[in-house]
Amino acid sequence: MKRSGHLPQAPLAYQDPRFTESKIARPLRILAEYIDPIDRLRRAGVGDTIVMFGSARIRSRDAATAHLKTVQRDARGRKTAEWRAKIRAARANVNMSQYYEDARELSRRITLWAMTLGPHPRRFVICSGGGPGIMEAANRGAAEAGGASIGLSIQLPHEQMPNPYITPELNFCFHYFFMRKLWFAQMAKALIVFPGGFGTMDELWEMLTLLQTKKLPSRHLIVIYGRKYWDKVLNWRHMVNSGTIDQREYDLLQFADTVDEAFDRVRTRMESDHLELDPGEERV
Repeated sequence: MKRSGHLPQAPLAYQDPRFTESKIARPLRILAEYIDPIDRLRRAGVGDTIVMFGSARIRSRDAATAHLKTVQRDARGRKTAEWRAKIRAARANVNMSQYYEDARELSRRITLWAMTLGPHPRRFVICSGGGPGIMEAANRGAAEAGGASIGLSIQLPHEQMPNPYITPELNFCFHYFFMRKLWFAQMAKALIVFPGGFGTMDELWEMLTLLQTKKLPSRHLIVIYGRKYWDKVLNWRHMVNSGTIDQREYDLLQFADTVDEAFDRVRTRMESDHLELDPGEERV
């Protein structure tokens, strides 16, 4: 039976959310999470990055101190184990806040130095995971230096908003963890790892494996910041002594306990091994 009139115009496939969000279109979404950063980073003139990882739960000194005072006030007259545990946790957060302040200052100093190298391209731009804690401290320090910084956040079941210190045009959000990790590695010349939990260690092992297998050039730098924390979490030497890694692989790690020490390690390595290279030569 012939119908009168015309059918409505069918949507273009790439404009139809039923298609673009479907299982079969997953390769298109993955490709989009690769191509979009290429375009935006190129337009922003970013040549390469220095990535800073660490816990999302570490607060600034001011925020941690204010939280402790609030908990102590609320705990008055309550002597239960639950409130004692809350006070211990709040005090621990004040102690850990030194790492936030160190990350903030280190990022500020790296950015001030990198800005002396000129804007075409922008060299050694600070890059973080885009969230709170150490990530916020990294972006904050760069902003306080007057420089740009990148945030590579991830879409999570419990929404985690990007911190306010990221350069707006360099604020990215990923669905796929593996694409986010690729962009951490793609432009990085150094990785600075502050105290953190599962996510921080996941990202550290990813970078170490790339270095170990020579998927990243050996001249790339990994700095483990805060041995007081990390040596209790991981027995690095035990891996060497047990034969699961060798001394050469252990030597991929550099350690620092102060901002001065970390900055000197980063600046020295960047100047000796990367400054004269085209930033795009060693992309993953």
